[in-house]
Amino acid sequence: MPTCARCTSVEPAVAEALALRRVTAGYGETVVLEDINLTLAPGESISVIGRNGVGKTTLLATVMGHTTLHHGEVMLGGVSLDRVPIFRRARRGIGWVPQEREIFPSLSVRENLEVGARPGHWTQERVFELFPNLGGRLSNMGNQLSGGEQQMLSIARALLTNPSVLLMDEPTEGLAPVIVEALTGILLRLRGEGALSIVLVEQNSRVALAFSARTVVMDKGRIVYDGESAALSADPERLAGLIGVE
Repeated sequence: MPTCARCTSVEPAVAEALALRRVTAGYGETVVLEDINLTLAPGESISVIGRNGVGKTTLLATVMGHTTLHHGEVMLGGVSLDRVPIFRRARRGIGWVPQEREIFPSLSVRENLEVGARPGHWTQERVFELFPNLGGRLSNMGNQLSGGEQQMLSIARALLTNPSVLLMDEPTEGLAPVIVEALTGILLRLRGEGALSIVLVEQNSRVALAFSARTVVMDKGRIVYDGESAALSADPERLAGLIGVE
């Protein structure tokens, strides 16, 4: 008896949250990234580590559209971002926490949070659950916050855009150890929130390996490792060799 094609149930393919396929990119004619292949599933979190200057920040900048794409393709939710301007990438669901934080110093905390907010899972009440200090400083200007508070504001502002993919560039840089510990705990809570996919670029390998089950190591603009974080945590010599530390 012939099989009825219409009666056969086929699960639809789930689009990757983020995909970089054979990406070569840089600044103008200068090439920084070469032949990058990287995919991120919906709800998946990964850490990206490596020495300074190996292309970690450029990787995130390429997803956001800040670089020159020489070859390859960047896709968000299965849709190409080719020629999509930066502000439209943000509207399509990319949240951005830059290394310099880039909060508005002359705006209040409340205004910083409201400037790009969009309806969705993340509301001010939810971000105040993660960052209770911000709730008590709504009337303070951005330049009246400590470094740790500014970083928390930068993350909270990105969350309020209700992204599907969140890019964070070295959020613990320059912070006191006690603040790093507090922020690490917040990142771990954030990792478990819904279908949010996260790419964490982090110089602190201890924080990075603890944050996600999967870690990517970069060197000289290429990916030299993409695998289990636990394997690197268990083999410090291999980790040191991959990131070029004696």
